[in-house]
Amino acid sequence: MNKPVKLLLAAAALLVLAAVAAFLWARMRPLAAYAAAGRRALAKSGLERARVASPAGEQSYYRGGSGPVLVLLHGAGDQASAWSLVAPKLLPGRTLVVPDLAGHGASAPAAGPISVPTLLAGLSAVVDAAAPAGKVTIVGNSLGAWLACLWAKEHPERVERLVLVNGGPLKHAAEGITLLPKDRAEARAAVEKLRDPGSIRVPDFVLDDVVRQAATGPLARLAATSGEMEPFVLDGKLGGLDVPIDLLWGASDQLLPLSYAERMRAELPRARVTELPRCGHVPQQECPAAFAAALGKLLDGPLPGPAVAPEAP
Repeated sequence: MNKPVKLLLAAAALLVLAAVAAFLWARMRPLAAYAAAGRRALAKSGLERARVASPAGEQSYYRGGSGPVLVLLHGAGDQASAWSLVAPKLLPGRTLVVPDLAGHGASAPAAGPISVPTLLAGLSAVVDAAAPAGKVTIVGNSLGAWLACLWAKEHPERVERLVLVNGGPLKHAAEGITLLPKDRAEARAAVEKLRDPGSIRVPDFVLDDVVRQAATGPLARLAATSGEMEPFVLDGKLGGLDVPIDLLWGASDQLLPLSYAERMRAELPRARVTELPRCGHVPQQECPAAFAAALGKLLDGPLPGPAVAPEAP
């Protein structure tokens, strides 16, 4: 066998081994594989990765496009890649800023508890670096919606509007749902209450990875500071958040149902609710086309106006 043929066979063997290794990695660590694919998709859509120093440590974020600034904040345990399915649809005519929240993805701290002040410090550093002048619109999902409210409360002069997606700063006890499952059965019960019944069933090997991450991942690190979160809960205090707010809600969410959105709307000076049928807690991933269309319509339309008091009988 001549040398060129041997080299070709060796190269082919290496490619096969690489493919097998990639398959096994995706099978054993599907959440990491999914996040990696999302990061590649963000880069492919034209967003560039950047880093900035902060009191919480170095923060990672994606930025790209031109026009009004739209900041996309993911939920607890997720990362910037959570927005990869909708970023290309939102990018035209806008500047997108998509951070890994502090303690998530590639943003510091890499270990130890994650507190709300740490998250806010990381967010402030990213916004100051990526959008140092003018106002920004913040779209936050779950934990990201809570942080969006807190940041807007501290910096109302920097906020054009908020879009809160299945999240906010009010207390809510979701019975029968644990976000830190100890086994596949608990993970299955939680995931099915976060998604619409008609959505694709999450495979068992993905649930096993959810259980693995629950022990030491960002959600567990956040839970370690739960006793310090009371000052950041805004029940009865939303009247002071006088910025235009859209509540864009996956109607199938059983963790934070539509009633939670209505509680917020009742307190907020300028807010409206838009339902997303057959979508759950993370609609930008579960039903990206419907989510992007609804969000784009809100962003291109008028701001929510002041609440109108009912007429006296």
